[in-house]
Amino acid sequence: MTHPAYGVPRRVGPIASVVLEDNPSEMTLEGTNSWVLRAPGADGCVVVDPGYHDLAHLEALASAAEGAELVILTHFHGDHAEGAPWLADRLGVPVRAFDPSLCAGAEPLADGEVVAAAGLEIKVLHTPGHTADSVTLLVEHDGATTALTGDTILGRGTTVLENLGDYLRSLRALIALPPGSPGLPGHGPELADLPATARAYLAHREERIEQVRSALRELGPDATARQIVELVYADVDRALWVPAEYSVRAQLDYLRTENG
Repeated sequence: MTHPAYGVPRRVGPIASVVLEDNPSEMTLEGTNSWVLRAPGADGCVVVDPGYHDLAHLEALASAAEGAELVILTHFHGDHAEGAPWLADRLGVPVRAFDPSLCAGAEPLADGEVVAAAGLEIKVLHTPGHTADSVTLLVEHDGATTALTGDTILGRGTTVLENLGDYLRSLRALIALPPGSPGLPGHGPELADLPATARAYLAHREERIEQVRSALRELGPDATARQIVELVYADVDRALWVPAEYSVRAQLDYLRTENG
């Protein structure tokens, strides 16, 4: 599969550019998407998810973010947030995130808040599940809503979860966005219709929950996550069994705590 060159800004629609970090893996796909948001004609910009403390990537991102006003983080994981202090210091801007410990020179983000920067209004939607502090950033421009999803929804495949109940509620919130709203994920290609993708994710999760229920009936209530993975994910590449085990643990927690 081909993808853009690392460190080279690529325009994605009228308000966003992406700089791809050279950190490909099974978890990060081609690498981390660091987003630069700017209204047409605006002098300033906003950087979303600078990635790791990877100086080659951060230097390229700093060059692409001329006139930066702010760094925003979608969640705390290092492949999104680790480079934020260096980049913010380089650009002389604050860092904002839902987790107060990630912030520098500014208050934490609040659910429902609208951040005005770079000629844009960026609405914060708390979408926990992948992590407790995950947010989706909603940007309205020219009658369309663009959503930056971090790791809540990836460009392809499914994400690892901390809390399935929270995640299902987050998916339902994203399904409620205007039909056809594009999604800009933290990893992988852009999504043409985020609500449709969220609906497919929800159906997939509900199917997996039923498979775990069935596995518990077959293996017994004390079955381990690994035993369930070996049964439910038997047709999936074993290289993906480790993240699958995290997801099964989240499903087991959900079934035990929310009577799913």
